[in-house]
Amino acid sequence: MRFYDLLPGGEPDPQIGEYNGAHRWMLPGVNCPTCKAIWGGAGVHHPAADLSVLSEAKKYEKARLEQDFTEYERLRDQVRGLVSPDDPLEPGATFGPLVGTAKGPFSAFVHQYGDILLVREDVLEPLLSKGLRGLRTVRTALRFRPKGVEELLEFDVQHRGMLHPDCIPPRFATPCPKCGRRGHGLPKEPILDAASLPPDLDLMRLRNYAMVLVVTQRFKDAVEQLELDGLSFRELPVR
Repeated sequence: MRFYDLLPGGEPDPQIGEYNGAHRWMLPGVNCPTCKAIWGGAGVHHPAADLSVLSEAKKYEKARLEQDFTEYERLRDQVRGLVSPDDPLEPGATFGPLVGTAKGPFSAFVHQYGDILLVREDVLEPLLSKGLRGLRTVRTALRFRPKGVEELLEFDVQHRGMLHPDCIPPRFATPCPKCGRRGHGLPKEPILDAASLPPDLDLMRLRNYAMVLVVTQRFKDAVEQLELDGLSFRELPVR
């Protein structure tokens, strides 16, 4: 099986349309007492998680830095039960639907920020008819214009698969034991860890570099057979 880094569309399949929004809730950033990093990560999104059931939901509504790491841990632990047990939670992780505005018309896929993938609503059924596995979508809370434009859904992408240790600088091989920060950028030549790749998903988000969305050859073939625009693909080696 071949695997690909999912990239925004270019020629001949440009991305059309745009949105300006963010997920409804998020964990605060932190000042880690162990590694001393001040950070909030990107790419850890749980759009299907509904934090409105929490009595302190308002504490998750605005981006902020939490200086008290114990308080951050308390807020993190409160949302643990609202996501799958093995899903990652880290500073800056987001929850709930995208809120904001969107201007169409849209290409079949909108991959505007690299770590969030949207699909036009009328495209989903043809895509699923190709037998793709593990695709989950949620409705956004975006306000679409012009009136009557086909709306977008967000893929709720599971965190599976890993970068292979061989492409990660040795000094970053082990994340901070306190906050989980890895501290390295995407390697110039990323390699996937074959043992970590799930057999039941055609779209996934890497666990140790959540900004990277990976798809299988099946996903790429389906997009090309349906002549869907808005995406491009870069093959990734597997070891």
